[in-house]
Amino acid sequence: MTARVLLPWPDLAVPPELTTAVWDGRGTPPDALEQVEFYVLPYDSGTRPFDLFGRLPSLRAVQSLSAGYDQLLPLLPDGVRLANGRGLHDLSVAEHALTLVLSAQRLFPRWFAQQQRGIWDRVHTRSLADTRVLLVGYGSIGRAIERYLLAGKAEVVPVASTARPGVHGVAELPELLPTVDIVLLVLPDNPRTIGLIGAAELAALPDGALVVNVGRGTAVDTAALTAEVAAGRLRAALDVTDPEPLPADHPLWTLDGAIITPHIAGGSDSFYPRAKRLTERQLRRFAAGEELENLVR
Repeated sequence: MTARVLLPWPDLAVPPELTTAVWDGRGTPPDALEQVEFYVLPYDSGTRPFDLFGRLPSLRAVQSLSAGYDQLLPLLPDGVRLANGRGLHDLSVAEHALTLVLSAQRLFPRWFAQQQRGIWDRVHTRSLADTRVLLVGYGSIGRAIERYLLAGKAEVVPVASTARPGVHGVAELPELLPTVDIVLLVLPDNPRTIGLIGAAELAALPDGALVVNVGRGTAVDTAALTAEVAAGRLRAALDVTDPEPLPADHPLWTLDGAIITPHIAGGSDSFYPRAKRLTERQLRRFAAGEELENLVR
């Protein structure tokens, strides 16, 4: 008996014993999904592909291509296994995080604006070298970011949910925040991280500190951050916001000292080949009855 698999791309090497349907998350899903046992979720489709769970009564396993999975867990039917995309986004997000840091430190918004007006006006800038960076969220993406920061001769202070040798715990943030030049957040969206960096934490940062967020926007109190940037005391470089998308009339868009990109850190060319290779490995494992990689449930 063949197992039916629902995939986001057609150009995958699929074991012959598996039959497939393709849906990229856009438009109408295929018909006759009652036999689907393995569902690879579309990535960044602008829709809610997990809404399809209710139409998949034979579902046994789900492969997410995102690293975060907290929001998926309560939506999964009982008995369905979940594998995440750990490792797929590491290099892409790390590159983007480094770009945000360097753009803010080296005043790239100013130079881009001057270029549009043909203005040659020079000032010295901050640097990455010799800064102290608080890296909050020390998983595989955080470690990839750390490698770039260390190459730039920054001092990295890693923080995870709980302390371990060489890594600080979140409980130590009140003591650490006043000592850093940059705080860089790589956090998932869950009850433990929502509002982790609020008004009190932002106030603890030294004047001129840079807040970088490439995790989830809910980790930062947007109103408090906006107030600090508007006052000129802190700077921000954000790939994620709360709410998201950020409303067009939100003051953060136009504040000096703020850089905003539209949640694109994970979607570079480095992601897709890795995602396809992982999917093909998982298909082979599923066809052979083996345990999937990256299982989180």
